[in-house]
Amino acid sequence: MSASEFQYKEKPDTLVLFDVDGTLTPARLTISDEVRDTLKKLRQKVCIGFVGGSDLSKQLEQLGPTVLDDFDYSFSENGLTAYRLGKELASQSFINWIGEEEYNKLAKFILKYLSEIDLPKRRGTFLEFRNGMINVSPIGRNASTEERNEFERFDKEHKVRAKFVEALKKEFSHLALTFSIGGQISFDVFPTGWDKTYCLQHVAADGFKEIHFFGDKTFEGGNDFEIYTDDRTIGHSVTTPDDTVRILNEVFNL
Repeated sequence: MSASEFQYKEKPDTLVLFDVDGTLTPARLTISDEVRDTLKKLRQKVCIGFVGGSDLSKQLEQLGPTVLDDFDYSFSENGLTAYRLGKELASQSFINWIGEEEYNKLAKFILKYLSEIDLPKRRGTFLEFRNGMINVSPIGRNASTEERNEFERFDKEHKVRAKFVEALKKEFSHLALTFSIGGQISFDVFPTGWDKTYCLQHVAADGFKEIHFFGDKTFEGGNDFEIYTDDRTIGHSVTTPDDTVRILNEVFNL
């Protein structure tokens, strides 16, 4: 039985979850009116939620200041920070899990490795500490859109991120860490099991019969892979927000 708050919907026992970057918005940019209107229509029929790797402040920028009211579920940092109908649910943190001593070793290794690789350009913010993970960017998160595109092309050829991840896996094999290459310029490091499937525990109590997931990084190693292939979800792989709108129209007759 689905929750009473959702009974006004046509299919209250169906939940549709979305990745943010590349699925609801172009990477790091804001949501279009078309996508916003499509989600409004969809929300009349089913429950909707987003699950993004970034923290809530970035999702407020991309999806708008009323994001917690616009979605039934809001999952930042893969659901480590979670809201249901605008109310915060229990959260968890990376630093509590790993401890100061191991985190120090990890940060030192990353900073040393970063200093020794050759790149055509560097900007700033190479290691970003978040509530549920750390994000590592060889070019730096302050890179402009053009610089991000440039690095992405360079990385496709030189496999900078993939090699970095291999070095970390070797050095920290004693820790249950997952390394996930997502977006154009960075990769995430988090405890194994803290991928996007983490958010599914928050929706279990609402007893959904169907959970759909839309994402663009659904290949193995991409940060949508685990939830896309999970037995509990019906996965839809998209390439752009336009693609998302097209599939939603087809599947849900909007």
